[in-house]
Amino acid sequence: METVKVRMSNKTTYITGSVKTVLKNNIRQYAMLIALFTAMFVFQIATEGVFLKPMNVTNLILQNSYVLILAIGMTLCILTGGNIDLSVGSVCAFIGGLLGTLIINMKVGVWPAILIALLAGVVIGMWQGFWIAYVRIPAFIVTLSGMLIFRGLTNTLLEGLTLAPFPKSFGMLSSGYIPDFFNGKNINITALLVGIIASAIYVFLEIQKRSERKKYGMYTIPLPLFIAQLVFVVAAINVFFFYLAIYKGIPIILAIIAVLLIGYSILTMKTVPGRYIYAMGGNEKAAKLSGINTNKVLFLTYVNMSVLAAIAGIVFTARSDAASPVAGVNFELDAIAACFVGGASAYGGVGTVIGAVIGALFMGVLNNGMFILGVGSDWQMTIKGLVLLTAVAFDVVSKNRAKA
Repeated sequence: METVKVRMSNKTTYITGSVKTVLKNNIRQYAMLIALFTAMFVFQIATEGVFLKPMNVTNLILQNSYVLILAIGMTLCILTGGNIDLSVGSVCAFIGGLLGTLIINMKVGVWPAILIALLAGVVIGMWQGFWIAYVRIPAFIVTLSGMLIFRGLTNTLLEGLTLAPFPKSFGMLSSGYIPDFFNGKNINITALLVGIIASAIYVFLEIQKRSERKKYGMYTIPLPLFIAQLVFVVAAINVFFFYLAIYKGIPIILAIIAVLLIGYSILTMKTVPGRYIYAMGGNEKAAKLSGINTNKVLFLTYVNMSVLAAIAGIVFTARSDAASPVAGVNFELDAIAACFVGGASAYGGVGTVIGAVIGALFMGVLNNGMFILGVGSDWQMTIKGLVLLTAVAFDVVSKNRAKA
């Protein structure tokens, strides 16, 4: 137990913290982490050690890379007020079809084709963002329309055919690995060093954050719990990178996801535009009265979502080595489920990018674990549906209790 001094004007108040209080105040974050590691532990036992083999750990990241990318963008949409984007799966398919047409049929270079695909993502986002933000047609209707439009355009572009294969240089985006700069024989030294550096940065940032909270008299968790948290996270980071090191090293796609995760975490938590998104989700009328251009915020949020959908489409197409008219089916459902399971509120204004990524990993663990165990696709869908319902029900019950 720890006592924290809080100064309010000329009065000093003492807040006593306990483990129970900490868990209650951070129940979303801790519940998701506990669920993730519990699922991994259960599948490790059920699969007799197959689940956490280094090759499968790497495959888990590669297989769910598109969901991780989509979940980041979907989080921002949900934060603006519980809005979602139902078109992302079709946009991924359309981007794949565009890449196939450019690279395979028209012999355009890989990087110019990728640039054109990203620009297409911007245009798609501007199209949908205009109707949502300025005409104020509900996002559900606009993106449902987009789902149909871009699925139809994909079939038109590909003429109902699958285009394959792509050049090896394109496939490296999703299946390539960062080279070991230290030429380790049986282990990737670069991956180990990245794990150590990531651990050091995490510890530094957490200590700095704790010091700032104490400086301004804000609540901090008890010191023993804080140390236990550091030890647990550092151990998890280094075990993860050790598994990568003894297989093939760090996948290129993992580096891309890490850059997106860090960038969007800073955007949402440390910048003015990020605060605008949370403010709009909390109360749009109040945000307007405080001078926030909510139309612009909403517009840019959906432009951003389509750009990330384009990136996810590039990644998925590179991994599958084919542009298919049926690609991207149910991608939007995977991304939405990841956000809600990761702690985003169905009402908007609550949620984090990191939480969405954890939610995506949890859904990926369920998919991968059930696949190894030979669970049928029908039961997989049933279980994932129940998980999503439980996560949203938890959010609604928590809101109702807070209001009571």
